[in-house]
Amino acid sequence: MAPFSGRFQDPRSTEYDFISSIMVRCPGGAKAARVIPAPEECHPGGRMLFRPRRMVCRGCGLSRVWSGRAVMLPRGTAVPATDPYFGMPLWLQVETRHGWLWAYNLEHLDLIRRFVQAPLRERAPWYDTGPQKTLVARLPAWIKRAKNRDEILRAVSRIHGSLAAA
Repeated sequence: MAPFSGRFQDPRSTEYDFISSIMVRCPGGAKAARVIPAPEECHPGGRMLFRPRRMVCRGCGLSRVWSGRAVMLPRGTAVPATDPYFGMPLWLQVETRHGWLWAYNLEHLDLIRRFVQAPLRERAPWYDTGPQKTLVARLPAWIKRAKNRDEILRAVSRIHGSLAAA
């Protein structure tokens, strides 16, 4: 985790920066599984988003391969989030009174935590000239509101607690 300085600068990350490793709930044993890119020597080329993926559970040994063409990225927080490839529920998610707070992996969750925790949130200097749809810019308004800061940080702590169960 990055040290807390009271200031958050948008690293201009997008949702695509966190899909290389996604923690999901395994259908075989209800333990944590990972969705990772399949070895490239099997299927070279193509955009990173559409490269074949493999879901692997170390708990029960389940392994599945995805090589489809359609990717369904989670939208909104009204329902539990699923991974874009297999449609499995994300492991790192919890329901709050405002909606579902979710993350693909620990780096994604840490970015959300650092953003919510910071009293001073800065955009990148070139924000007005470049693409504005960074992950932080796309966060729901209820996550961005300072009045919900304590509740969101408690939810992040509950998600971290679920890792101990994994």
